[in-house]
Amino acid sequence: MHTTLLKTVASKQQVSAIAEKSQQSVRFAVLDGWRAVSILTVLACHMFPLGPDAWQLNEAAAPLGMSLFFTLSGFLITSNLWKNLCLPSFLIRRLARILPLAYLATIIYLTLQHKSLEYYVTHLLFSLNYRTEYGTPLTSPFWSLCVEIHFYLVITYLVGFYGRRGILALPLIGLAITAWRVHTGVYVGNATHERGDEILAGVTLALIYLDQLGPVGRTMRRWLATVPLAVFLVAFLVTCHPASGWLQYFRPYLGAAVVGHTLFATGKRFTLLTSQPMRYIAEISYALYVIHPLCRFGWFGSGTVVAKYLKRPLTLLLIFGLAHLSTFYYERHWIALGKLWSDRWSADYARGSRLGTTLASAPRPSLARPGSSVGDRISI
Repeated sequence: MHTTLLKTVASKQQVSAIAEKSQQSVRFAVLDGWRAVSILTVLACHMFPLGPDAWQLNEAAAPLGMSLFFTLSGFLITSNLWKNLCLPSFLIRRLARILPLAYLATIIYLTLQHKSLEYYVTHLLFSLNYRTEYGTPLTSPFWSLCVEIHFYLVITYLVGFYGRRGILALPLIGLAITAWRVHTGVYVGNATHERGDEILAGVTLALIYLDQLGPVGRTMRRWLATVPLAVFLVAFLVTCHPASGWLQYFRPYLGAAVVGHTLFATGKRFTLLTSQPMRYIAEISYALYVIHPLCRFGWFGSGTVVAKYLKRPLTLLLIFGLAHLSTFYYERHWIALGKLWSDRWSADYARGSRLGTTLASAPRPSLARPGSSVGDRISI
C-alpha cells in the first residue's frame, strides 16, 4: 500500500514536470518569433528604403531590431546559465555557436577587401566596437558580436566568483549603463558600455521569469502581463526613433517589456510569432545577420540607387540560400561538437558536485588531544 502510494506521488510529479516543461516550450516559442522580427527588421533597414529620408525610418529600424536581439540574448543566456552553472560547458556551447561562422566570414570579408593584419586582429579579438577605424562595409554590423562576446565574459566572471549572486548584480549594472548614457548624452552607441543595458534588460526579464527578484519582480511580472501589448509596442517604437530624443534612454526596458508581455500574458495566442515561417527565419537568423552585408559588395552594391534596389530580390535569394546552407551544414557541425564537449564538462562538473557533497557529509577526522573536551577539538 505504502509502495503504491509512493509510486503514485512520483508519477504525478513526473507528469507535473512534463507539463511544466511543455508549457515553458510553448511560452518560449514566441521568442523565435521575436528573433525573426529582429533579423527581418535589420535586413529591411540595411537593404531597403523604408520611407522618405525625412521620416528617418531606416534610422529607427536598426535600434529596434538590435534591441530585440539583445533582449533575447540576455534572457536566454541567463535562463540557461541559472539552471546549469557549469561555466566551461556554457563557454564551449556559446563559442561553438558564435565563433565558427563569425571567424570564417571575417576572414573571407577582409581578404576580399585586401585588408592589413591590424584589421584581422581587431575583428578576431572582438574589439571592433571600440576600434571603429578598422570597420569595413562588409564587417561593420559585427560590432554587435563584440557586445555579445563581452557580455559572455562579464557574466562568466560574475558567476565564477559569486555564483548565482553574480547574475543578480547584472540588473544594477544595466541601470548604471543607462545612467552613464544619460550622463554622456548617448542615445544609441555601439560600445559595450553604451549598449550593454539592452542585453542586461533581457537578463532582468529572465530573473523576473525565474522569480528571483522577490516581490518587486512579481509585481513587474503582473504589470507586464496585464498592460496591453499595444501600449508597450507603441512606446517601444517611439523610443527607437531618433526624433524621440531623451525617450531613447528607455528603449532597452520597453523592448524587454514587449517580449515580456508575450511571455507572461496568459490566455493569449501569438500565432504569428509562433508560426512555422517565423521559426525557420529565427533558426537561420544568425547566419542571415553575418552574411547579409554581401548585399554591399561588388556587383550587388554597384550601380545607381534604382539599379541596386532592382537587384535586391536576387540578393535576398542568395543571402537566404547561403544562410540555410550555413545553418544546417556548417554551423550545425560545430554546434554538435560544442554540445559533445560541453556535455563532457557537465558530467565532470556533476560528478565533482556529488563528490564534494559526499566529502562534506563524511565524518571528519579530529585533532583532539586525549581527554580534551568537545569544545577544544579542532577539525580538519
